[in-house]
Amino acid sequence: MARDSGERHPRLLVLGAGPAQLGLLEAARARGLYTIVVDRDPGAPGFAFADRRAIVSTEDERGIDRLAQAERIDGAIAPGIDWPVGIAARVAARLGIPHPLEPAAAALAVSKSRQRERLEEAGVPQPRWRLVQELERGLPVPCVVKAPDRQGQRGLSLVRDERDLGPAIAMAVEASRGGAALVEELVDGPEVTVNAFSVDGEFVPLTVTDRYTADPPAFGVALAHVWPSRADHGGASKVAAEAVAALGIRSGPTYTQVRLDPDGPKVMEVAARLGGGHDAELCRAALGVDLNALALAAALGEHVDPPVPLPQVGGATTAFLVAPPGSLVSLDGVEDAEQAKGVVAVRVYRRPGFRFDELRVGSDRAGAVIAIGDSRDEAYERATSAAALIRFQTDAALV
Repeated sequence: MARDSGERHPRLLVLGAGPAQLGLLEAARARGLYTIVVDRDPGAPGFAFADRRAIVSTEDERGIDRLAQAERIDGAIAPGIDWPVGIAARVAARLGIPHPLEPAAAALAVSKSRQRERLEEAGVPQPRWRLVQELERGLPVPCVVKAPDRQGQRGLSLVRDERDLGPAIAMAVEASRGGAALVEELVDGPEVTVNAFSVDGEFVPLTVTDRYTADPPAFGVALAHVWPSRADHGGASKVAAEAVAALGIRSGPTYTQVRLDPDGPKVMEVAARLGGGHDAELCRAALGVDLNALALAAALGEHVDPPVPLPQVGGATTAFLVAPPGSLVSLDGVEDAEQAKGVVAVRVYRRPGFRFDELRVGSDRAGAVIAIGDSRDEAYERATSAAALIRFQTDAALV
């Protein structure tokens, strides 16, 4: 990007260059920010929008701290993955630069077990839960077992048979940073996502989407986000606001997953960041609110007014792409999908040579299509039809 050599552009440290960061990185480039982007994967797609690439793990806090000092950054953000949210807040605090999150609130946001404790103290509706290090008596089945300090379905299991509980706990403990597993009751019912933005403690709910997920073994992996929610009738935003307040999150974006139990909505987890499934882009298409721009402003300590959502369309959908396992040889149909009616964006995450595994975790997805329509059903049909136009050829599929 051409720059005026006489003008100093704000310098933003972005933790992550994967698919979850693409929208924010594009917005930062369009705004003219100088971005220092951190990711351990040299082939991460977001590096295409970076002014400076740093091949460093987003979990390497000491390395990130040194980089931030050397680059004289004006702000830090972890827009699409959980653990670096805490790192960004602590780095900003040590440097004495603005940040929307206090380190204490960020620490709660990245720990599922500490979230559960705080939500319980505040009386926020949530599943029954227990933190364990091994199989114990009295654990509920069916249940969900997860690593309390990981995201992206790492260490996550759906357990319906008691014989599977011990192995599920062992897997979560192994995946966990702290050597523990979180066992939660299985809450049946539709799952929705509440994307919101807070300004000085004022919580503004934006898109509430129905979250369509894949079948096991890809338990919990979203295949589509559909707005407006058909399942929710206002309760999800209320409990999301209660949860965000309980965690001490007063400013910036939040992403809250809620299950709609017959007894009422229950908070599954809160993330103090943008949604990693292009939720900000969906919000802009649906409500005219540019969440990426708001998140950038908050990260740089700029004044932000509470957003005012105004429906732009009747429905909007993000449908995710899934490729067959194997090394990617070629793909086609992208231009056809981009030109399909109602499609506002198509993202393909990987290039030929990348090896796809069977869909098990969110990072196994191959891309996404965002589409709008006069209704949620029309938007969903347009997004899924356009997604079907994109064909991934892998070496395994060609055999």
